[in-house]
This record gives sequence, C-alpha cells and structure tokens, in this order.
Amino acid sequence: MYKKIILGLTFLSVLGCKNKVTPKITSVQEIKKEEVETPKRKLAKFEPEEGKVILFVGQELEAVGGLEKYNDGYLDHFDRPAGWTTYTNINPGEDSFGRIQEGLDGIWETHDWGDNDYNVSLQLADDDYKDMALAIGLQFVNHEEKVADGTHDKYINKLADFLLTLGRRPVFLRIAYEFDGEPWNHYDQESTIKAYKRMVDMIRAKGVTNTAFVWQSTGFMSPEEGQLESWYPGDDYVDWLGFSFFNRWEDQKMIEFARKKGKPVFIAEASPTISDVDAKTTGNTIETQLSNPEQAEEAWQKWFIPFFKTIDENQDVVKAVHYINCHWDSHPMWFDNPTFKKIDARLQLSDSISDRWKKITSDPKYIKSSPDLYDKLWREAK
Repeated sequence: MYKKIILGLTFLSVLGCKNKVTPKITSVQEIKKEEVETPKRKLAKFEPEEGKVILFVGQELEAVGGLEKYNDGYLDHFDRPAGWTTYTNINPGEDSFGRIQEGLDGIWETHDWGDNDYNVSLQLADDDYKDMALAIGLQFVNHEEKVADGTHDKYINKLADFLLTLGRRPVFLRIAYEFDGEPWNHYDQESTIKAYKRMVDMIRAKGVTNTAFVWQSTGFMSPEEGQLESWYPGDDYVDWLGFSFFNRWEDQKMIEFARKKGKPVFIAEASPTISDVDAKTTGNTIETQLSNPEQAEEAWQKWFIPFFKTIDENQDVVKAVHYINCHWDSHPMWFDNPTFKKIDARLQLSDSISDRWKKITSDPKYIKSSPDLYDKLWREAK
C-alpha cells in the first residue's frame, strides 16, 4: 500500500516538473560544490599543487654562492631555495669574446663566457647544494640546424648521460631558452623546433626520467598568441612553459597561453630592471643598485611588488620562479647591454629588500630545499 502511494506521488512529481524551469544555483554551498566537482587538469612533471611555488635562484657561481671560493651569494645570506639555475651550450667554436667553447661548457669545468664563472660539478659536489633541484638553460645559437640534423648528436648524448648521473635530483631543462629573443638569439624558427624535438626524443630514448622540459619565451618579443603557437613544439614535447620577467613583463602572453595548453608556468628568469620600455633603443637605462636605499625602494615598488603580484594572481599556473641574484654591471657581457648595464640585483645588499624578501618567501607556499624535496616533486611527476 505504502509503495503504491510513493510511486504515485513520484509519478505526479515527474509530470509536474515538465512545466517547471530548473532553478539556478544560487547558494554559496551549491556554487562551491560546482567548483569542487569541476575536473582539474593533470599536473605536469614536478608540478606542485595549486598555490605552491618552487623557488629557484641563480645564475652564476658568484650569484648563488655557498662554495669555498664563492661565498657571498644567495646561499650565504638566505634560506636555501628549492633549486638553482645554471647555463650551458651546444655551440662549439669561438664566442664573441674570443673564448673557445667546447660544447656543454660549465658542466664539468669552470667556464666564463663573459658572465662570470659557471661549474655545475662544483655545486653538485658541495653539501650546500644537497636536496636542491637544478634548472639548466641550454642555448645553441647559430647551431640550431646542426642540432636539428644530427650533426651535434654527440653533445645531446653526452648531456643525457650527465642527466642520468643525477639520479632522482629533479632537473628543469630550458632548451633554446628565449627562443624568440631578437637580436641576441636570432634562432631560425623551423630548425629550432626540430632541434628541440630531437633533443627531447633522444634524451627520453636514453632512459632519462628526472628531467622536465621547459619551453621559454622572452615574454615580450612574441606577444601575440599566434606567434607563440608558431614556435610551439607541441604538447608532447613540453612539460612547462616559461618566460622572462625583466622590464616588460606587462607584454607577456605566456600565462594565458599556458592555461590554454593546460601547462604550468616557470618564470624562468627574473631580476629587477625598471627602465622604460624604450631603453633598448634609447640606451636610457635606469640605474638600479640595491645597495642604494633610494634605488632599492624604487625597485621594490616598481619591480618586486609586480613580480609577487603576478605570482599571487596566477596561482593556478605559476608554479616556479627563478630570481637572478646577479651583480650584472660587473660582468663584461653586460657592460653595454641596455637592460643590465647599470644593475646590481644582489638581494643581500639591501636590508629593507632582504627583510621583505625573507618575509614573503617564508610563506609555506614557497617551496625550498628540504630532505624530502625530491619525494615531494616526484610525487607529482608523470
């Protein structure tokens, strides 16, 4: 009897619904439920959860510090970050300073191509670099065709062998970083895309699993989505998207491009330069010495605040940042560079900058070095 009554009421209820409009979701509880049930994109290799940011510092030995000879860098004044950045190359021959490059310079021996000393082997052998990830900027300007056609395969194989020796240490490899940088990089687009893909294929074929591949734009040279798309190697070849954060960050389109592609963003190069956007053509670079209190405060207001704001407002995709703690204007490479020729970005030179930097980066959202760092990052690895 009760079953018949219930069934009848149910039937009448269904009939009645035909003439009713489905009510809109209006309650906060229902809206939150909708948000919770929205499927999230799959995390990329070594990508932390939303709201977390991997902190890197670079870039040369003097800037990072923590070594017997190089003992006045970031590691000597601040908590150890989650990782550090270095650079190398596949362009054997004479560089613009007349120095001979062997290829993959700065990995096994000390090398200076006008930007101070690099030597990854020194850092890897030092306890101060224990439990830290490594980001490598790899360039092959003027050699993209030789990388693409197999002429330089020996260097790719040698790099892959090096990556294998690092075991579980996470590596972020920025292949042909700032690929769209003109005129300093002037990469040929077609050859560079082929070279990028060849490197990824060969490194993976070697059995390397500890490396995430980062595709990094300047951030402002290819401001339109179509331009970025024309350089893009493809989803299967890119783990992270990156861009540089210097004095024209407002022009970057990489964050929205990353959302479209479902990839995380690595702000792969960042250092306080606050010159006008025309500085590259006028040469009117604004001097920024963090040792100067007035200039340091101007840098904080005009660069550091926008930098942290960019991170905070894009927590869904901005998951790694790299601060370049560099004495730019002491290095020959930058003496005449319109962006860096009057810049000293060493945080430790300013008490006010250091205090604010420490306070902000002490937030648990910023991932630093820890005994379980590798476990944390590998947990999210594909």
